[in-house]
Amino acid sequence: MKILLAVDGSAYTQKMLTYLTSHQEMLGAGQEYTIITVQPLLPPRARAALGKEVVDEYYDEESTKILQPVQEFLKGRGVEAQSISKVGPIADTIIHAAQDGKFDLIVMGTHGHGALGRLVMGSVSSQVLAGCTIPVLLIR
Repeated sequence: MKILLAVDGSAYTQKMLTYLTSHQEMLGAGQEYTIITVQPLLPPRARAALGKEVVDEYYDEESTKILQPVQEFLKGRGVEAQSISKVGPIADTIIHAAQDGKFDLIVMGTHGHGALGRLVMGSVSSQVLAGCTIPVLLIR
């Protein structure tokens, strides 16, 4: 099974990883893991003022801050995973990466906002659920 782990470096990412390690069938042999993190686009004026090189370096640094601890966590449990870092609309980018990579499952943590919170703030996990044909496992 090809599993895409969508991470953002929050406490909800840690909860998702804890869930995976407590369910050996998720981390068992025969699974192929890819970790994805998506950085939102900086505003156009900020990108223009900073320049491409500085902006690209910023995206790389932010992605590394998120991906490296997850890689180390999984490696410590004997799990090898590939990493992907992208820039763009978070939910859409996760959906496209999952579909393009022909993943069997997306696993992600969720903040667990109620209906009012989703209405006001939106939810990446809700958007991924609504826009994806691939099964999604949300960990709260």
